[in-house]
Amino acid sequence: MTIMKGGDLIAEYLIEQKVPYVFGICGHGNVGLLDALHGVKDKIKLVSPRHEQCAGHMADAYFRVKHQPVATLTSTGPGSANMVMALATAQADSSALLAITANIPTSQHNRGPFQEINQHNQADFTSVLKPVVKRSFQPSRVDMLPLALRQSFNTMVTGRPGPVNLDIPYNLFQEEAEVEMPPAAHIMGSHRPGASPDDIARAVSLLLASRRPVIFIGHGATLSEAGPEITKLSATLGIPVITSPNGMGCVPADEKLTLGFIGRNGAYPANEAGRRADLVITIGARFDDRSASSWKPGYSWNFPSTKLVHVDLDPQEIGRNYAPTLGIIADAKVFTAQLNRALAESGKVTASNFASWRKDVLGWVDQWEQHIRPNFLLDTSPLRPEYVVGAVQDVLPDDAILALDSGAHHNWFMQFWRPKRPQSMLNSWGYSSMGFGVCGVLGAQLAAPDRPCIAVVGDGGFSMAPYVVCTAVEYQLPCIWVIWNNFAWGAIRDLQYGLFGGRELGTAFYEGQGSGKPYNPDFAAWARAAGADGMTVNKSEDLRGALELAIKNRRPCVIDVHVDANVRPISTGTWQLPPIPFPEPQYGARYLA
Repeated sequence: MTIMKGGDLIAEYLIEQKVPYVFGICGHGNVGLLDALHGVKDKIKLVSPRHEQCAGHMADAYFRVKHQPVATLTSTGPGSANMVMALATAQADSSALLAITANIPTSQHNRGPFQEINQHNQADFTSVLKPVVKRSFQPSRVDMLPLALRQSFNTMVTGRPGPVNLDIPYNLFQEEAEVEMPPAAHIMGSHRPGASPDDIARAVSLLLASRRPVIFIGHGATLSEAGPEITKLSATLGIPVITSPNGMGCVPADEKLTLGFIGRNGAYPANEAGRRADLVITIGARFDDRSASSWKPGYSWNFPSTKLVHVDLDPQEIGRNYAPTLGIIADAKVFTAQLNRALAESGKVTASNFASWRKDVLGWVDQWEQHIRPNFLLDTSPLRPEYVVGAVQDVLPDDAILALDSGAHHNWFMQFWRPKRPQSMLNSWGYSSMGFGVCGVLGAQLAAPDRPCIAVVGDGGFSMAPYVVCTAVEYQLPCIWVIWNNFAWGAIRDLQYGLFGGRELGTAFYEGQGSGKPYNPDFAAWARAAGADGMTVNKSEDLRGALELAIKNRRPCVIDVHVDANVRPISTGTWQLPPIPFPEPQYGARYLA
């Protein structure tokens, strides 16, 4: 036991947990903790972006790359309120971070002091965050901090990962108490539950009875780092793998049986295999509306006609949208290793069982490739979306990290991107937050300082957070932002054209609004004004060279790419905005067994 200030205890425990960074913004409520961090700045670094939401997205992206949580720090009131979007994003995508929020001093509870929320309870900011975190802790004395710190770290990484809030009255940072440094908390992946032998035997029996199986993987497979085991399973049986965006990269993208994303803007082979399969083994994926064609039978999946083995660490996800034939609560890596061993011991299920199915699937792969490939070669001004995706794919090295924002560009990358490594394609999938890719690339770069980190973001999304360039210059982070500039909130304008007869309102950027002349600021000039490099690309022939130069220079850079807004992703599944009738696929068709 030793006498310590609360702020010093927090700082020392962050170091004990090997947290290298705190991302945060100063405020009157957290200067006590800033002072404690100043005392250990040789061991833990404060990175201060220009907005609290950015700090949250940075911590989220850092975890997605390294699977090690870091902390954020915000002050009382508005500063912490700015974290809601980032925490909702992390919660929806099972990403762990410790959000330290300062609150009013305990001596002023219920007196209505500066920035207290007290309508229903004193110092009630935790109620604001409860829906968007796994747990919120609010110690009210310094001697309560050790337990709260250890429980916070355990909660973040045990079971399904997620963000945790530690809300601290700011007097605790400076007050002292006799405390003991809490023991080390769990490490990500230290608790990995497996399936029972009976469940593994049933899974083998279902495979033996199957003729058209597929594997569907999501972020749970990425978080478990189950790529090698899933790759072995697919290769041993010669069966295809379908991925959610957050599952991309787990299995080799250059394998023909890696079919990519499924759903409205998924790849045609993925939807065709999904809707014709007689068995789906789902590992760490949750069947949201976009990866299930709004749960319409025959468009992406065909449950209950198709049998389903649903494996997830979170029991709430099993059976949420489709009743499984076999539901298994298990870690993705452990389960797949168990299944591989059981198949090897059985010897009854081999690749020869599925030769006819494999031939069909590879036929759809070739058909899709012949359909889409010509558009990747078209030299146009403004640039075709396929050309942009293809150029980025060609130029980026295998170890590059791609951070995507929400918008029209994301639909194109979901359909065509083929990541070379796990944890290298970062998406805001569940909450689809604009700003995640714009800001998150900074956290990715800190997590992987020697790897190229590129954000592909919409012009609308970048306009929400252009201050990120200042942070990159300030901390010498060689991030690259490729702005998908279609002079619109393009994804929503596409809905107006597709579902509302082209009645466009509030989705296009015009000079003087109504002039018909597209308007955006000169993003490249903005980057140069901030001290970064800036380039504008409006011809196909210039894009590859601009990307190569940006990667070579290892400096913050913005590349403003003018993209043709009138070319829209090919729909191969469907997606409904109830009660509007859902559209039929533009390529492929519903299949009912």
